[in-house]
Amino acid sequence: LGRMCGRLTDEMARLNALRVAQEEYSTIPHSFVFHRGQVGRNVGQLVMDVRRVMEPFTARSLKVRKSNVLKDFVSVAGPLGVTHFVVFSKTPTTVNMRLARLSKGPTMYFKVLKYTLIKDVVSSLKRHRMHQQQFTHHPLLVLNDFGMEGMQVKLMATMFQNMFPTINVHKVNLNVIKRCVLLNYDRVSQEIEFRHYSLKVVPVGMSRGVKKLMQERFPKMSRLEDISELLMKGANLSESEAEQDGEHNITELPQVFSGRGNMCSEQSAVRLTEIGPRMTLKLVKIEEGLGEGNILYHSLVSKSDEELQEMLKKKEVKLKQKEERKKQQEQNIAKKREKREENKSV
Repeated sequence: LGRMCGRLTDEMARLNALRVAQEEYSTIPHSFVFHRGQVGRNVGQLVMDVRRVMEPFTARSLKVRKSNVLKDFVSVAGPLGVTHFVVFSKTPTTVNMRLARLSKGPTMYFKVLKYTLIKDVVSSLKRHRMHQQQFTHHPLLVLNDFGMEGMQVKLMATMFQNMFPTINVHKVNLNVIKRCVLLNYDRVSQEIEFRHYSLKVVPVGMSRGVKKLMQERFPKMSRLEDISELLMKGANLSESEAEQDGEHNITELPQVFSGRGNMCSEQSAVRLTEIGPRMTLKLVKIEEGLGEGNILYHSLVSKSDEELQEMLKKKEVKLKQKEERKKQQEQNIAKKREKREENKSV
């Protein structure tokens, strides 16, 4: 009897954990990143790099065929819980990117003015920090200067925010935050700078030699006569290991952070290393639906607030008419069923 109770308890715990996992999965945004048409090798690699940024909540090995149309991705996205599409395309003169929210939109069209692949960003660094453990958790999203007036700016900020899982600042475990995505909006040029960083936290208030001793790899001390030379002078340390910290990146940790010396309520420096990809985007237009519908914003065509309100009112009227027609059809079907049953009884 005791064994049966134990098995029953384990099974209930397993089912409860499965239920919680399913609920969390349904609340987290997921994405498909793919291309349409002929894009070439570089843009194809950019698609793979953006998938890397969106990990782990994206289809890393998504296969795209020439015969696939957008409806194919939409039909597959529903059962998998996919909430966003990131679609790249290329013309003879420009590279374009679409962001779409499933299943009723909106769809945002961007022009990719400039881009740099991960391999190019990493190759330009003397020491890069990029490893597989960084991609087991989603990145931290930082939006800069998206608070200005304008419907299109607010819609862009909302779209970018909904593409990444929300973070509870009071409950989040800082040790799982290893990456950061920065989106900076330039009010003058109306361009968006996309950057992807690796995040590292190191203790401050120590000499370079002590910091070196705190790391897993110890420095070579064969040329030193005494350990004090390492602690006082920081011998055998390269300049890249002695990054300059200041008020801009020093903070007090609210909890213990992974790494030697990062203790709770102690001063530590947050260091960012760019790992790519890098993009410069410019919004072209915003459509209501999923690739079809009224144009809410166009960079080349200006609409007043009154025109937008009038357009939204017309959309609401159409939706109400559609609902009324659907109700009328259901009532007609119900009446036909009643007549059939009456005729059968007679």
